[in-house]
Amino acid sequence: MRKFRININGKSYEVEVEEIISQVPSTVSSSGIQTAVSETAASKAPTTRQSAATHSAPKMETNEEHSRKNTAGKTGSIKVNSPMPGTILDIRVNAGARIKKGQVVLILEAMKMENEIMAPQDGIITSIDTNIGASVNSGDLLFTMEVH
Repeated sequence: MRKFRININGKSYEVEVEEIISQVPSTVSSSGIQTAVSETAASKAPTTRQSAATHSAPKMETNEEHSRKNTAGKTGSIKVNSPMPGTILDIRVNAGARIKKGQVVLILEAMKMENEIMAPQDGIITSIDTNIGASVNSGDLLFTMEVH
């Protein structure tokens, strides 16, 4: 039996896999759950039978879903925070600018990728709370806007 360590969403699982030889039934073990694996002659595709409850990874919310959920229908002042650590590459609007929902306000570089930080609602930018070239952490205030 061979052991593998698999990381899913930051959680580590140790998996033991038994080599399949011909029509000999095999088992896979993960976190104490035994799963039988066999090969059918007709399909040559592996089939599984699990002896315990099936585990699935939790659904992760996108930045857009998070922003929409936390600002939907709000009026007044909205503070937009950095969703991840990174560096501010560009600021596309100035304080006082009237913006539309989904309009790019600034560009945040994280792990060599450029991420567009967009306005969660229509409104007016009341303050830009960062600068081009600034390093930000997750949760740092990026800009504040007024919505009606």
